[in-house]
Amino acid sequence: MPSTTPAKWLLLIHQVPAKPDYLRVKIRRRLTGLGAVALKSSVYVLPANGESRARLGELAREILGQGGEALVCEAQLVEGLADGSVEDLLRAARDAEYAAIGKEAKRLAAELRGPRGRDESRRRRVGQAQERLRARFDQTVGRDLHGAHGRDAAAGLLSLVEDLVQGVEESGQRTETPEPPLGATWVTRAGVMVDRIASAWLIRRFIDPAARFKFVNGRGYRPREGELGFDMAGAEFTHHEGRCTFEVLVERFRLRDSALRPIAEIVHDLDLEDGRYHRPEAAGVDRMIVGLAIAKQGDETRLVQGGAVFENLYESFRRRSR
Repeated sequence: MPSTTPAKWLLLIHQVPAKPDYLRVKIRRRLTGLGAVALKSSVYVLPANGESRARLGELAREILGQGGEALVCEAQLVEGLADGSVEDLLRAARDAEYAAIGKEAKRLAAELRGPRGRDESRRRRVGQAQERLRARFDQTVGRDLHGAHGRDAAAGLLSLVEDLVQGVEESGQRTETPEPPLGATWVTRAGVMVDRIASAWLIRRFIDPAARFKFVNGRGYRPREGELGFDMAGAEFTHHEGRCTFEVLVERFRLRDSALRPIAEIVHDLDLEDGRYHRPEAAGVDRMIVGLAIAKQGDETRLVQGGAVFENLYESFRRRSR
């Protein structure tokens, strides 16, 4: 009896002619651009949906037009390969793309932090490269249908480059101790990761117990009257002279609690990735924060759950310092 279960996958089964030589490379690049992965050398898979059907159909017609063989079919996996294994293949392909984007973002960040990083022509050139990298990232996100783990790490590195291009590390250069606010709205970039999560915990724990947090697109946003920005371009409190936002907050508000120092070093190592402190706890903290991102929690939830991580770290270091 035919199955009534909707097919989960679409397969492109094809054979490209030997000539012209460039055609095989062209088809492979097209498949990569669609986000397809190979199950066999000539069998590629995508999740079954209208867009995949249209794109694979178009590619099959192109192969046929070049004298090759191609067909697109719906598939259900019965034996030999599970749906979860195919999803893992698709996630791994996207993770490889995110890793390449992250590597390039690190290179651009290092270029802007170098001795000629403030040169206007260099910043403009890096800005153009960052825009191209953002387009690559957006394309990868568009074909990331199964939540690849590397997305948030790449997004964080890309946001760092965007902030550096906009002069984020020239912000926050005031040295006076500000009056601790009460119940202020603290604004930061959406998609919070380690520095913003740790900074939000620090703000509520030591600076502004009634703080409210607002999450925005960091590109071009300027805090409104009564808002305090942190860890974003043009913010009152953000990266400065090789220090992460958490370190800047500790310094600006003159927080002398000795248990905050190792936390600042952990956050520095994870956020700036310059290997300055080599804190042994950093890897574990990183896995917990990445776990929050993988779970696709909202920013408020990340602050609550991530804040608990830093609260426990603080208690541990506080007891050691007694």
